[in-house]
Amino acid sequence: MPETTAAVPVAVCQFAPTASRADNRERIAQLTADAAARGATLIVFPEYSSYFVDPMDTTLAQNAETLDGEFVATLTALAADYGVVIVAGLAERASDSMHVRNTVVAVRGDGILATYRKQHLYDAFGQTESDWVEAGETGVAATFEIAGIRFGLMTCYDLRFPEVSRTLIDAGADALVVPAEWVRGPLKEHHWTTLLAARAIENTTYVIAADHPTPVGVGHSQIVDPQGVVLAGVGTAEGIAVAAVERAAIDRVRAVNPSLRVRRYSVAPR
Repeated sequence: MPETTAAVPVAVCQFAPTASRADNRERIAQLTADAAARGATLIVFPEYSSYFVDPMDTTLAQNAETLDGEFVATLTALAADYGVVIVAGLAERASDSMHVRNTVVAVRGDGILATYRKQHLYDAFGQTESDWVEAGETGVAATFEIAGIRFGLMTCYDLRFPEVSRTLIDAGADALVVPAEWVRGPLKEHHWTTLLAARAIENTTYVIAADHPTPVGVGHSQIVDPQGVVLAGVGTAEGIAVAAVERAAIDRVRAVNPSLRVRRYSVAPR
């Protein structure tokens, strides 16, 4: 198939991870089966899909896993069973016993394709994620490819920092994948949907974002096209949305809006 006609059907799966790691794995298995049946070949789950408790406490580190642990093994087995790529967030063991890494993995049936550790911790709006989470290395661009389309990984609060998405675009990303737990609050739903569209428009790229449903998250998981148009989305409850990421659409938008080519600033980590 010529690269200009490449298309990847993607799904965002909005669900509420709990403090039961086994229940989370089972729910992911159910949602993967449903999304694959709807034709998705890339299936995206939220941040903290392996384990989540609100408010965060010491059980987060107690339930952290390694990348060769049960959670990633389950994702890999599901990816093999359904012939898909799965992206999901997990609490990964950190450099000490009190913290975790807020990690996103992309896996195929033969193993991990990319790993990203959240760079910007959510120390805002009365929250202090850094009490429990160890920040990832800045400037790292985690990407993977499906059918000639390159996907870049980022996480939740990273969305508020355009440098993260621009670093991914500079690494060749055609679509941004954003697992999130976007905490509810005044105007937070507005911020979420606005920033998803902004990252798509300024980078002329797709944005594929999976959030937790209410009452903890804002919901509104979305697949946004390179002009900021929502192609498919979920409301505030659990659910799945599916749409295609198309190479032709990216090329078409970038031909008339060459903002990436004419920009005059580069990104440098602080």
